[in-house]
Amino acid sequence: MSIVSTVVKRPVTVAMFTLAVMLFGMVGFSRLSVALLPDLSYPTLTVRTDNAGAAPAEIEQLISKPIEESVGVVKGIRKVHSISKAGQSDVVIEFEWGVAMNFATQNVREKLDIIALPKDVNKPIILRFNPALDPIIRLGLSTENKHPRALKKIRTFAEQEIKRQLETISGVAAVQLGGGLQQEIQVVFDQEKAARRGITAQSIVARIQSENINMSAGRVYDGQQEYLVRTVNQFVSLEQLGNMIVKQADGKTIYLKDIAQVIDGEKERTDITRINNNEAIELAIYKEGDANTVTVAKAVNKKLAELEKTLPEALTFTVIYDQSEFIVNAVDEVKSAAIIGGLLAMLILYLFLGNFFNTIIISLAIPISIIATFNLMFANDISLNIMSLGGIALAVGLLVDNAIVVLENIARYREKGASIIEAAIKGTDEVSGAVIASTLTTLAVFFPLAFVTGFAGQLFSDQAMTVTFALLASLIVALTLIPMLASRQFSQNKEMPTNDNNDDSLEKQTDKVPLTRRKKVVNIVVHILAFPLLLVFNYLPLLLTKTLLLITNLITKVVSFIFKPAHKAFSYYFEKLASAYSRLLKVALQNRAILVALSLVFALAVSSLLPKIAVELVPEVAKSEFTIELTLPQGTPIDVTDQRLKDLAATIAEDKRVKHSYSLAGSGSLMMSSASKGGENWGQLLVALYSSDDLESVKAVVRAKVAQMADVTAEIAQTEMFTTERPLQIILSGYDLVALKKYSDQLMQTMSMDNQFIDLNNSLRAGQPELKISFDNERLASLGLKASDIADQLVTKIAGSVASKYNLQDRQVDILVRADENARNSAQAIRQLTVNSQQAKSLPLAAVADITESIGPNEINRIDQSRVAIISASLAYGDLSAAAAKAENLVKELYLPFNIKARVAGQNEEMESSFSSLMMALALAVFLVYLVMASQFESLLNPFIILFSIPLAVLGSVLGLYVTGTNISVIVLIGIIMLTGIVVNNAIVLVDRINQLRHQGVDKLAAIMEASRSRFRPIIMTSLTTILGLAPLAFSSGEGSELRAPLAITVMSGLLVATMLTLLLIPVLYSLFDRKTYIVESDELDNDGFESQQANSASSNNVAEA
Repeated sequence: MSIVSTVVKRPVTVAMFTLAVMLFGMVGFSRLSVALLPDLSYPTLTVRTDNAGAAPAEIEQLISKPIEESVGVVKGIRKVHSISKAGQSDVVIEFEWGVAMNFATQNVREKLDIIALPKDVNKPIILRFNPALDPIIRLGLSTENKHPRALKKIRTFAEQEIKRQLETISGVAAVQLGGGLQQEIQVVFDQEKAARRGITAQSIVARIQSENINMSAGRVYDGQQEYLVRTVNQFVSLEQLGNMIVKQADGKTIYLKDIAQVIDGEKERTDITRINNNEAIELAIYKEGDANTVTVAKAVNKKLAELEKTLPEALTFTVIYDQSEFIVNAVDEVKSAAIIGGLLAMLILYLFLGNFFNTIIISLAIPISIIATFNLMFANDISLNIMSLGGIALAVGLLVDNAIVVLENIARYREKGASIIEAAIKGTDEVSGAVIASTLTTLAVFFPLAFVTGFAGQLFSDQAMTVTFALLASLIVALTLIPMLASRQFSQNKEMPTNDNNDDSLEKQTDKVPLTRRKKVVNIVVHILAFPLLLVFNYLPLLLTKTLLLITNLITKVVSFIFKPAHKAFSYYFEKLASAYSRLLKVALQNRAILVALSLVFALAVSSLLPKIAVELVPEVAKSEFTIELTLPQGTPIDVTDQRLKDLAATIAEDKRVKHSYSLAGSGSLMMSSASKGGENWGQLLVALYSSDDLESVKAVVRAKVAQMADVTAEIAQTEMFTTERPLQIILSGYDLVALKKYSDQLMQTMSMDNQFIDLNNSLRAGQPELKISFDNERLASLGLKASDIADQLVTKIAGSVASKYNLQDRQVDILVRADENARNSAQAIRQLTVNSQQAKSLPLAAVADITESIGPNEINRIDQSRVAIISASLAYGDLSAAAAKAENLVKELYLPFNIKARVAGQNEEMESSFSSLMMALALAVFLVYLVMASQFESLLNPFIILFSIPLAVLGSVLGLYVTGTNISVIVLIGIIMLTGIVVNNAIVLVDRINQLRHQGVDKLAAIMEASRSRFRPIIMTSLTTILGLAPLAFSSGEGSELRAPLAITVMSGLLVATMLTLLLIPVLYSLFDRKTYIVESDELDNDGFESQQANSASSNNVAEA
C-alpha cells in the first residue's frame, strides 16, 4: 500500500497531523526573534587596556603590540585591528562566522594572562561587542529646570537609579551616560601659600588619603559580650575636610582651609548633549554582540515603562533613537507583502480554475507550508528578517505548483471515469515522481550554499534555508493533504474505500445480542456520565465542522457569483491568447533560423545594458534619520564645538519635516575606539525626520550650512543597522608615521578634488597640541630633586589627583586635589609652577626643564601587526567598482616608496570576495540542476536544451534591473541563483510532455505543437502565481524596501522574460537538436493515442468540473 493510498483512506489522521503541525508552527512563530537582516557583523571581541597619561606611541609599544602578538595565534581570527591613543589601547579582534565565542573569549583571556605588561598599566578587560557600533537605543532625560545644579542632580539620578536597572536586562552589554554635570569634591590649593609653608601637592593628597579612612580592628571579648572594633574617621562634612590638619611646625598648626578651598563642584566637562537644542542627559544602551536587537529593545522599553512611573514629576524621558522600530516596521512590511502576494496568487488560481473550492484546496498549500516552515526556522535558530521572510514571499508562488500538478492529474483520471478515491490515489501516484524531481531541481540551487563564504554566505543562508523548508513542506502537502481533500470534495457521492474481507466479516456479525435490563441501565448511566466528554470531543467538533462547511459553501457561492463574470472574461481572453500563441509557434517552427537570430540580437542588446548598471555590495537603506559629524581643529574647546552644533541644529529647528534633533559634543556616551571621534573638538548631530522621503532634501540644507562654517570638516551618514566598512577605503601600511602622514595627506588632497568622493576621512590625523617638558637632570641633581617627584607634582597641580572618596549617602564622590586655575590656565603659568615647595626659595619649572610646544599623533592604527593610515570615503554617485578602480589609479600616481604598501579595501574588497563566491555558487547550481534533469530524463541532450532557459532568465533580470534603475548587488546575485532553479521548471514541463507524446508515436513537430498548446496554460498559471506573489515585494515603498525589492525585481523580470521566450525558443531548439528515435509505448489509460492527449490538454480547464 502506497503512502498516498494510506492518507486518502485515513483522512482523520491526516487532518490531525496537519493541525498538530500548524499548532506547533504557530508556537514556533511566536518564539522567533525579529531582526532586519541575518547577523552580518563579524563576531568581535575588544581588548581594552587603560594607562593614564601614556602617549599613543608608548601605548602602541608597551600594550598594543604585545597583545596583538599574543592573541594573534588564537584559532578562527579573521583580522586584528589595534587603536593606540593617549591613555588607552583597544585591540579589536574579528573572528570568522561560526566561531564559538565562549571558547574564543576563554582562549583570548588565557593569552592575556601570560602577557607581562608594565606595572602601572590596568588589567586588560574583554568587551563582548564592538564598541564602534551605534547603541540600539538612545534615551534623553531632561527637566524644565535650567539651573546648572539641576543637570548635576539629573546626572546623579540617572547614574544611580536608571543605569543600574537597565544594565541588569539580559542582552544589554552596557549603558553609557552622557551630558549633564558630575559631582566632584574639589580641593583647590594656592601653590604660593602651600610653598611658603613647605607643603607639596603630594603631601596634601597623602594626608587626605591617610585621614579619610574607616578600618576594622577586629573583635574584643568582655566577659560574655563580643565587640567589633572599628576606627571611624571618614569625613562626614566638607567643613570637617577643610579643618583637616595638613602640617604642624614651629608650634603652628596648618589646616587645609588655610591653603585651599574645599568646593562641592563639578568635574570638568568632556561632553555636552542636547535634545532640540536644550541640555539633557543621554543614556545610550549597547547590546551584547550576539543579542537580538528587537528582543533587547522590547525588554528595555518594558523596563522604561516601569521606571517612568517612578520618575520625579520634573523629569521626562525622550526616545531619541530606537533601532528596533525600523526593524519591526521593515519586517511587518515583508509580512504584509507576503500576505498580499498569497492573495494575488489565489486570485490567479481562481481565474484559471473557476472553482472556489478547488482554489481553496490548492491554496491551502500556502499557509500550511509556511506555518510548517516556522517550525523548522525555530529549530534552526533562524530569525524573522527581510531575507528569511523574503524567502517565504518568494516561495508563495512556488508552493502551489506541486498542488496544481497533483490536482490537475486527479481531474484527468476523473474524466476517464475513475472513482473519486481511485482518481485521488492513482492521479497522485502517477505524478509523485515528477513532482519530487521538480522540487529537487528547484532545491538543487541551494546546495552550493556551503561554498559561499563571507558576507554573501551570511546574507544568503537564512533565505536559502527558508525556501528549502517551505518547498519541502509544500511537497509533503501536495502528496498527502491535497489528494485527501480532493477525495472528499464530492460529499454527495459518499465514496469510501472498501475492503471486501472486512465487509464480509462485519456482515457475519450483524446479529445483535439482546441487552438485559441491567445492561440497559448501565448504558444509560454511562452515557449520562460520559455526556460532558461526548459534548467536548464529539458533538461540539461535529457542530463546528458542520458550521465551517456551511460557511465555506456559502462563501463559495458568493465568491463564485461575484467573480464569475471576471472568470468568464479572463477565460475568453486567455483562449484568444492561447490561439495566438499556437499560430506564433507555428510560424517560429517554420522560421527557426530567424527566431534564433532574433534571440541572439536580443541577447546582445540586453548585454550592452550591463555596463550601465551600477554595482554595490548591498543597497543603502533610506531611513528617517541621519547623523552629521563635525570635526574642528585640534585644541578647540568643547564650548566652541557645542556652539557650532547649536548653530547647526537651529538651522533645522523650525523645519516641519524634522521630528527632533540630538547633539553630542565630546565623548559622551560613545564607546568607540577611534580617537578621531569623541574629543572636545568633535561633535555629532542626529536628525530624526517624520518621513524618509525628505532625507536627501534635509541633508542638502545641513550640507549648505556646514559649508559656511570655517575650519570644520563634516561627514554625513545614516545610522548603521549592521556592520560594513565604508564604501571605499585605501589602506597605506608602513612603520614610518611621518611618511604615512605625508602620503595619506597627498592622497586625501587628490581625492578631494574629485566630486565623486565625499565625506573623506584620514585616520592618521595630527594630535592635540602639547607642551613637552624635558628635565635638566644635572640641574635637578644639584638641587636634590627627582624627575619623578616633579612629574607627580605636575600631574596633581594641572590635571588633579583623586586623593580619596567622599561618602554621600549610598554613593561615593571623588575628592580631587588640584592647583587653583590661575596657576594652570596658560602655557606661561605652567612654566611658573613651583617645583621645590619644601625649600626656602621657590623654584619655577622653567628653571629645571626645557618646555617646548609640539604636536604628536592623535592615534596609531595597526592592522594585522602593521601600522596603517586609513583613508575612507563615501560616494556621491556612480559605481563602487569603478570608483575603486579610480582610487587604485590615484594610488599608482603617488609613486609610493618601497617601504609603504597600499591596497583598496572597504566594501569594495568585501564585494569582490562575495561576488566571486556567488559566481562560483551559480556555476555549481547550474551544474546540479543539469545533473538532476539528466537523471530525470535519462538524457544528456534534453537537459542541455532546457538550460537555455537560464540565460534567457538572466537577460530578463538585467533588463528589469536597467528599467527600474536597480543596482547589481549581493542581493541581486542571490536572486539570479534562486531563479536558476525556478525558471527551468517551465522548460522541464514542456520537454517532458513532448517526449511523452513522441513515445506514443506522435510525429516530432506535431508533438511539439500539441505539447506546447497543452502546457501553455499550466506554464502561464505557475509563472503568474510566482510573479504576482513577488509583486508586493518589488513595488512596495515601505521601510527596508531597498533590501527586498532587488531580489523580487530580479526574479520577477527574469521569470517573465524567460517564460515568454521559453514558450518559443525551447520548442525551436528541441526541433533543431533532438534527433532521437523514440520507442512507441502503450498506455492503459490513453489507448486512443493522439486524441487522448488532446483530452488531457483540456484537463486543466476542467479541474473545476471533474
